[in-house]
Amino acid sequence: MDSQDDQLHTPILESMQCSSSTGNTFESSSELEKVMSDLQLPWLRRLLKATWIELKLLFRLAAPAILVYLINNAMSLSTRVFAGHLGNLELAAATLGKSSIQLAYGLMLGMGSAVETLCGQAYGADRYEMLGVYLQRATVVLTATGFPLTVIYVFAKPILLLLGESSAVASAAAVFVYGLIPQIFALAVNFPIQKFLQAQRIVAPSAIISAATLAVHLLLSWVAVYKLGMGLIGASLVLSLSWWIMVGAQFVYILMSDRCKYTWTGFSLQAFSGLWEFLKLSAASAVMLCLETWYFQILVLIAGLLKNPELALDSLSICMAIAGLLFMVSVGFNAAASVRVSNELGAGNPKSAAFSVVLVNLVSFIIAVIEAIVVLSLRHVISYAFTGGATVAKEVSDLDLSILDHHSYPQWGPTSIVWGGCWVWMASVCRIHQCWMLLRGWNSSGLCSWL
Repeated sequence: MDSQDDQLHTPILESMQCSSSTGNTFESSSELEKVMSDLQLPWLRRLLKATWIELKLLFRLAAPAILVYLINNAMSLSTRVFAGHLGNLELAAATLGKSSIQLAYGLMLGMGSAVETLCGQAYGADRYEMLGVYLQRATVVLTATGFPLTVIYVFAKPILLLLGESSAVASAAAVFVYGLIPQIFALAVNFPIQKFLQAQRIVAPSAIISAATLAVHLLLSWVAVYKLGMGLIGASLVLSLSWWIMVGAQFVYILMSDRCKYTWTGFSLQAFSGLWEFLKLSAASAVMLCLETWYFQILVLIAGLLKNPELALDSLSICMAIAGLLFMVSVGFNAAASVRVSNELGAGNPKSAAFSVVLVNLVSFIIAVIEAIVVLSLRHVISYAFTGGATVAKEVSDLDLSILDHHSYPQWGPTSIVWGGCWVWMASVCRIHQCWMLLRGWNSSGLCSWL
């Protein structure tokens, strides 16, 4: 028992040389390390060969991961679409409730990213038994974090009124938020499971489960909102239920799949040891991501204080929905790059890890340019997918420029190495700087169009 406790607190990179292999091989990544170290090859040929190898590894992980995050975001987006077709007040309330009070998504995703780092390095070092322990430990910590968040949800209406929101919008937003309380604990389980699977390069099952859940979510939302007349509370309760469906399906996959037989060996009391150390690491990861997402939520609160809060919130909600979908592409690439980096560090391939970061920066920049071109080309008509109002469409076409100007995608490349190497507090300082730059830029652009 003492040896097990010692192993729990032994740094992965220090112990990887003495770990035994149970069949995990890194043929492609080992080949990448050999190519990077082969000085006999011409520089250009070595670069092209290494790029081809890394692109195959990266996109094999990134494509399903992006699909998962896009579908997850689409469930939330579809809920707001259903709310928007109930009326402008309902759309404003759903936007305010989802973006301003619903802190759980950013917090849980950020804290769950610690699992990505630890499981990725453990998998690269062939320490399979630790992946299940890290999964359970993360679930315990994130579930405990969900209880103070629940208190915030319960007091959503007085909080919004205290912040100066109108009584009608605050009351409707509070109703929407109450239905999201079960979602808090679904997120607390979902993100550790997703990171546990991604660290093993198992991404396709999560994508399939998410796609199937989206179809169920759309059907249930239609029934709850239109057939049963449950309104905002029905839309948010269905969203919470959909997240729990995904959690249950993914956990069943872990129990039944042969691909997880070495990494999931059942529930263990070891999950309750080292909780404080994990909390510190996960809290740092959460700060890094939350500062990335919460500065947009601050803008939603500010928009609710303007002269015409319904118009402001409706316009901003559409821009946020567009930015959110594009943001999920970055999150998917970050997840893939973080897995690549942590796997290579765990396997003792530092050159491959560094090259992965460089390449994901380049790919992210190219994709960001393409996304910007598409959104700017469609900015005059894109809002009609959410609402039929010409006034809202005019505001959206003006705001799209501001959203794209401050939405910095290439930053996710460095973030992947920061997460993969656990240097999270340094990245948090960068996020604080980005928050200041965004708010300073927004004050001089987007909000001025309403004042």
